[in-house]
Amino acid sequence: MKSLQNVSVRARVITGSVAVAVAGAVTFGAVAATAAPVPAAAPAPVAKGLVQVNRLSVDAATKAAQAALAAAKKDGQKVSVAVVDRDGNTVVTLRGDGAGPQSYESAERKAFTAVSWNAPTSELVKRLQQTPNLKDIPGTLFLPGGAPVQDKGAPVAGIGVAGAPSGDLDEKYAKAGVAGLAE
Repeated sequence: MKSLQNVSVRARVITGSVAVAVAGAVTFGAVAATAAPVPAAAPAPVAKGLVQVNRLSVDAATKAAQAALAAAKKDGQKVSVAVVDRDGNTVVTLRGDGAGPQSYESAERKAFTAVSWNAPTSELVKRLQQTPNLKDIPGTLFLPGGAPVQDKGAPVAGIGVAGAPSGDLDEKYAKAGVAGLAE
């Protein structure tokens, strides 16, 4: 074993620093373990003008998506399902086994369209005859397959399904997703 005189200055500094750090950690741990608990802070005042918005939880959105996917699978259809929140942000997307690559984005856009107008997308397709430039709104897709989720008539989410051979089937499965929330 080397004597302390044979150890470099750098090694002695590092060793000393480690010893001080260990002693400090032990002391801090002992102080922290005996310290009194910090009382909870008083709640911050609520700002005026806030609006409360109902939203689906991730669990509820997943349940709805799974119900839609199960309805499609029961009919032998390979689809993708998307659930978006009130603001059109995707909460859950499930791509069923064998669903086409275009179905993922189409499902999200149908869900976004349904929640944006609080109407099934099959109804919105009819509005295009009077206002064809609606289709130019970014993120929308005016094809059947989207259904809004409502709370007291107000939209809280949208469910979109894509990939079945017809939009009517897609919308049937989207509505099955909405119905799955009531179970």
